[in-house]
Amino acid sequence: MSLSPLPKGRWDWSFMLATWFGCGYAPKAPGTAGSLAALAIAILIHAGYGSGRGTFLVLAALLTAPGIWAAGVIAKRERLEDPGIVVVDEVIGQWITLAGASTLNWKSFLAAFVLFRVLDVWKPPPARQLERLPAGYGIVADDVMAGIYGALAIFLLDRLQFF
Repeated sequence: MSLSPLPKGRWDWSFMLATWFGCGYAPKAPGTAGSLAALAIAILIHAGYGSGRGTFLVLAALLTAPGIWAAGVIAKRERLEDPGIVVVDEVIGQWITLAGASTLNWKSFLAAFVLFRVLDVWKPPPARQLERLPAGYGIVADDVMAGIYGALAIFLLDRLQFF
């Protein structure tokens, strides 16, 4: 069984970034695939360099503007408000959630993943309202807000010594 066919002649930088290098083509739950890719990168960075919350926050900040641009380009190209193949927003939101943890271990990584996915699907206010912003802004902003909520939850759990 193979993934969805990749669009020929359309793999430019906006497409690679928006789909997070093809994660958006996961046959089921592409947003979850994007979050898992972000989590895998975070685990590798932490294991290899000892990097923590500041690194994840910087990565999310650096990716936000190009992510908004790429999401907007692909939304326009696909003629959809929020194409399922666009998962760069999940990557940004997942890294923001991870930035809430001062303790990084398998429990905090797992909690950050689960919390972000739940908050991304649930979209508590104002995340749902931010989704209505135009083009790439709306695609990314709701996940940034879900990431902020996730970071606050992880921070609280960390302070309560769950990790």
